[in-house]
Amino acid sequence: MRIVVFGANGPTGRELVGQALAAGHQVTAVTRHPEQVAPGERLAVAGADAADAGAVSEAVAGSDAVLSALGVPYTRKPVTVYSTGTANIIAAMKDHGVRRLIVTGSAAVDPGYRASDSVLFRQVMEPLFMRLPGKTVYADNRRMEALIRASSLEWTIIRACWLFNARQVSDYQICENTIRGMFTARADLAACLLAQLADDRYVRTAVGVVTTAGTPSIVQQIWREDIKKEKKS
Repeated sequence: MRIVVFGANGPTGRELVGQALAAGHQVTAVTRHPEQVAPGERLAVAGADAADAGAVSEAVAGSDAVLSALGVPYTRKPVTVYSTGTANIIAAMKDHGVRRLIVTGSAAVDPGYRASDSVLFRQVMEPLFMRLPGKTVYADNRRMEALIRASSLEWTIIRACWLFNARQVSDYQICENTIRGMFTARADLAACLLAQLADDRYVRTAVGVVTTAGTPSIVQQIWREDIKKEKKS
């Protein structure tokens, strides 16, 4: 299948491109930094910003499906990457007659989502390390979801929990709408995104994906995903 991957040079995007190529797909990797992605057999690289409607349209042309792994780190500044990029992707897909859209979202936008029953986590850890730092990111995720739901495309939104790196795909769990769990491995998220290409059970549905094996401790996760990344930025 000819697929386009937006956000291809991010942590999830790189995993997604690698798994897609291993599965035999023809991939166009869309990134703002094409010099950081080496083209190869069945892999084309498109230098484009998702905010550039013309560049997005050019990248989408001729594809069978579009997968989005667009994402930004937590920030207190306003975020529009998800909604603006997705609006351009939807418009491009309509222009070129591409129907299948599979998008990475966040479990935190689901009002019913609860990562843990721990009082300490719900009253201290989650507000300090998820809700407050991610406020603008989650707000734009909600705008993105509204745009997708209003479209006539064959869409699926894959809502991930707290993301971490893992060496291989696990026996992850998937559930419509609300899912219970704290972590999602990027390898599992990528595998779940790709699985939707051959599965129409979740068309026009939001699903949650959670990893239950080999997950980090909360302390490890905060260090790897929040503190270390903050030091590098």
